[in-house]
Amino acid sequence: MQIADPIIKAAVEKLARAVPRALLVGGYVRDVFLGLDPKDADIEVYGVNADVLVKVVEELFGRADVQGESFGVLKVGLESGHELDISLPRRESNTGKGHKDFFIDSDPSMAVEEALRRRDFTVNAIAYDLLKEEVIDPFHGQEDLKAKVLRVVDEKTFQDDPLRVFRAVQFAARLEFSIDKQSFILMREMVDRGDLDHLSKERVTDEWKKLLLKAEKPSIGFELMRNLGIIERYYSELEALIGVPQEPEWHPEGDVWVHTLFAIDAAASLEPRTLATMLGAVCHDLGKPAATKQIEGRWRAFGHEELGAVPTKTFCRHFIFGGDIEKSVVAITLDHLKPSALYRNFHKGEMTEEQYANAVRRLLKRLRGVSLETFLAVTEADVQGRGITKETGDYPEGKFLRDIVRRYGLEDAAKEFLLTGQELMNEFGLKEGRELGDLIEKIEKARDDGKIATKDAARQFVYTQLNISP
Repeated sequence: MQIADPIIKAAVEKLARAVPRALLVGGYVRDVFLGLDPKDADIEVYGVNADVLVKVVEELFGRADVQGESFGVLKVGLESGHELDISLPRRESNTGKGHKDFFIDSDPSMAVEEALRRRDFTVNAIAYDLLKEEVIDPFHGQEDLKAKVLRVVDEKTFQDDPLRVFRAVQFAARLEFSIDKQSFILMREMVDRGDLDHLSKERVTDEWKKLLLKAEKPSIGFELMRNLGIIERYYSELEALIGVPQEPEWHPEGDVWVHTLFAIDAAASLEPRTLATMLGAVCHDLGKPAATKQIEGRWRAFGHEELGAVPTKTFCRHFIFGGDIEKSVVAITLDHLKPSALYRNFHKGEMTEEQYANAVRRLLKRLRGVSLETFLAVTEADVQGRGITKETGDYPEGKFLRDIVRRYGLEDAAKEFLLTGQELMNEFGLKEGRELGDLIEKIEKARDDGKIATKDAARQFVYTQLNISP
């Protein structure tokens, strides 16, 4: 095993020479074997107690941040941006139903094989002694890496921590690995027993973020969750998508579940790849189960955008994403069809460029708090999720919308009133109060309706409303 990164190599060598034994373990070793270039390293130290280790690390690196109770992990940030997670070998025993209900017993004298046995999958249970240039692989993780298989190390210790089922989901997607048959059976039994019921939202959220933000094909994880029974048991909003038909002319890829997985993978390939972008792709069609009907022999889902707001909110509340993320994803869900609809209407001659621009301004006004690029990434992912290869190879609906936004300065216009309260007070002698607020609302409504578009036109409108002469 060759460590190419000189910064990690130097830091590990420095620590290894200062303690009885220090081994690279876990994800770092796995990723090096996979030919990747990880910037964060996990190190397990043997032969010293926690107090001594903290002192050694502080002397070597100048700082150490202790994470977790009972000395969980020492985090060391290097100036280069690399990070070391340094820990002692330890035993964990489940003392309750939640992921946090563990007793952690650090044991510096523990055998390396015993320490590796507590890890989740064989591909994460490989250690490397840098000074001896020795790979320690008691559970044949290298073979599973070559076979691209996730295999549970120890069934008993695996079941002590149900969060590992979600870890399997995000690892399978990120690494594009399959699950060993016996390991799959074990995880399915854990789901069916309800072992995952008491996991904290925070920890589940962390695993979902890794799935959504780190996997090139998050759909692998979604399909695995479906096969494990996780979707059916915990995420009824997603389970409802399965089997909902779509009109083949527009969606030859299949039902709404299949379309959603296509869209999620498409979103993962676009920029910006943010949490709002990925969740927008997950949630954009959650209204289709309630809206889908067969009309005159064709499947339609009229109004699914509005009907998607409630299931989007309930889905987001399974997690700790934050209120701003939820608001953004709901806003995206409500308007995800607008770029294509407006583009189509304009090119059919059903609206002028000025009318199109005004419609886009209103759209941006509704999307306040959501970046234009995040919104367009979701709408493009929706189009790509139909499984239809476009001859142009691009997303003309988005390109045209961006051009109009730039040409008309719409991002700023969407955030500002045509006439501000201060302007109305200065020019018309109005005072703060309900009358002023009502007048601003009337001006903005006339603007949204396309009756006025400039400050001068707004002033003329005010004269009319106040029944005074210019």
